[in-house]
Amino acid sequence: MPTDPPPITLFDVVKRAVEIVDPTDSDPRLDRLLIQFEDADEPVTAIENLEERLAIAEEGANVEVEDPAVSMAVATILYLAHRRDELGDEPSKILRLAARAEWKGDPPYRVRDLLGQRGIEV
Repeated sequence: MPTDPPPITLFDVVKRAVEIVDPTDSDPRLDRLLIQFEDADEPVTAIENLEERLAIAEEGANVEVEDPAVSMAVATILYLAHRRDELGDEPSKILRLAARAEWKGDPPYRVRDLLGQRGIEV
């Protein structure tokens, strides 16, 4: 009898979102965001206050000014937390859909610029 796959943890979702937003692993703010969730092994479906938890983590990673990469990572985490079946989808598709979901198709100009650098139109 086949067994169910293990649940997707919050860390799994955060890790995937950071990989998508920063494929070269060169953004120290995203590293700080990831580190804040390294022990988050609870199933993402069991978290009741995900938005609040992410807001606190975003403040911790965004020390100077609002960073479009961190904002996009948080939007991607929220998107993937609700669309776990899309974890393995094409990164550009996930980014486009996450931006649409988070900002109702009208992200801040800095996020739009970040996505545009990757050839992604919202």
